[in-house]
Amino acid sequence: MNDGYFEQIIKRVADNDPTLNELYLWESQIGDDEAIALAKALKKNDSINKLNLYWNQIGDKGAIALAEALKTNSSITRLYLRDNQIGLEGAEALAEALKKNFTIISLCLDNNQIGNYGVLAIAEALKTNTSIKTFYLQDNKIGDEGAIALADALKTNTSLEWFDLQFNKIGDEGAVTLAEAVKTNTSLTKLNLNRNQIGDEGAIALAEALQTNTSITALGLYGNQIENKKVFEDIKAYLARNKERKKK
Repeated sequence: MNDGYFEQIIKRVADNDPTLNELYLWESQIGDDEAIALAKALKKNDSINKLNLYWNQIGDKGAIALAEALKTNSSITRLYLRDNQIGLEGAEALAEALKKNFTIISLCLDNNQIGNYGVLAIAEALKTNTSIKTFYLQDNKIGDEGAIALADALKTNTSLEWFDLQFNKIGDEGAVTLAEAVKTNTSLTKLNLNRNQIGDEGAIALAEALQTNTSITALGLYGNQIENKKVFEDIKAYLARNKERKKK
């Protein structure tokens, strides 16, 4: 991105330009320095409701700055940080922001470097956050430890409707724990676990959870290590039942 153009954007954000409601800065070579400058401007802004920063080079320092801005910003409802370089420290900072921010309804952190430890912090935030409805965490090297923490959060979270965890490393242990949460969670409607490491044990547990869950209408399990074909038929039947119930 041209430096002059970026400076113009920052000025419009800092000046709270009322015509600037959606800001798209994907694939703009934005690194930590630019993210820090943007975060500073966002503290003065209450007009932007959608911020897209896909495919940049934002690391932990930039994520920490953005997280600080989110603690006071009350206009942004959709934040997209897919395909950046956010790791543990950035994830922890964003998690702390989510404990104070109740405006964001959609958050995308796909394809970063969050890992299990970063997800532990995010899970704690989800226990108290009541605004996020859609959360994308695909391809973040999340394993069973992270899935167990997220499952614990789902037992108390009442706002999350769409949860995308595909392309991670969740196995049977994580899937079984998620299934236990699904038995009592009533807000989740879509759970994407495609392309993980779930086997028959995890799939059967999820199918059993759907016997009593009436809210989930979509469950992604393709690309795992499931050999039991009947479990797919059972899950399909339960999802169809839930879809019919929603129509009534």
